[in-house]
Parts: sequence; structure tokens; C-alpha cells
Amino acid sequence: MPFEARTLEIEDVLIIKPTVFKDERGQFLETFKRSSLLELGIDISVVQSNESRSARGVVRGLHYQLLPHAQGKLVHVISGSIFDVAVDIRKHSETFGKYVYAILSGDNAEMLWIPEGFAHGFQALEDDTVVEYKVTREYHRASEGGILWNDPSIGIKWPLKDARLSAKDALLPTLDNAENNF
Repeated sequence: MPFEARTLEIEDVLIIKPTVFKDERGQFLETFKRSSLLELGIDISVVQSNESRSARGVVRGLHYQLLPHAQGKLVHVISGSIFDVAVDIRKHSETFGKYVYAILSGDNAEMLWIPEGFAHGFQALEDDTVVEYKVTREYHRASEGGILWNDPSIGIKWPLKDARLSAKDALLPTLDNAENNF
């Protein structure tokens, strides 16, 4: 099978490990194969793909799209590495307000599947970190939601203290004050 998966402490979020073919020339891997994801129980139809390049310490997030424009995300690091976070924002979930994380890198080639109902963010651990993520719905500006990256009620233990944020992300509300229709 081209992909293997393992669950994190919140079972809906999965680490996906693709088969990587390496030789003296480099490596090759499939970063998306719908049939293989279906075998893992992930029914994903990609409608948009996004890419970011970040310097060490940059935090992007915590972002989500409100219903009915909510997005599932398949996150993959092309080069560099990130501390990738998913926060459960489903109000009736037993794990509401809890987070899980994974270290994704170009070297380990692991991907993170984040379903609808989760806020997503990451911190770049190296300069020139390139992250690509495939989403299940197109971006819809009016449905944009977000939570403050260092909300004490969530308590994310970011690995780098020198966090660098956009002005927009620095002003996001806490989970208790964020618009949320999940």
C-alpha cells in the first residue's frame, strides 16, 4: 500500500506516511492518491492546493473555515520542517479545545490529515520551509475563522520562543471568543 496511517490522541487526525522510493539520484513519493486514502477511510476530493514558504519561527494560524465552507486539509512539507497543530473546535466533541501535533519535514515525508472541525496552524522550524496543503473546499473569505496562536485555554507548547506572526494572526480571538459553528 502506498500510504500507512496512524492516529494521534484525537483519532480523527491522522499522520499519513507515504512509501518513499530512495536511491542515489534522490527520492520519489506520491503525495496524493485518492484510492489509497479511501483505503484508510479518508474520503477526500481535492479542490484547491496551497503553498507557503516561511522563515524559522513563523507561526501561521490557527485558521479554519466556517460551515458550510469548512475544509479538510492534507498537509505536506516539501522542504524544511514544521511543528504542525490541529485544534478540535467541534463544540460537542469530547476533545473540544484539545490539540494534537506532529513534526512534519521534507526528510520524514509524513503528512497530516486534518478533517473539518479543526483549526490548523504551524510553526516553521527552519528557514525556507515550504508547506503544501490540499483542501476539500475552496477558500471562502466570508467564512474565514481563526484562534489566537497562544490562547492559554488551549496551551499549545510551541517549540520556538521567537514566534513571528502576521499582524492579522496576532489579533485573532481566543477560542472562547471565536466565531464557531461546528
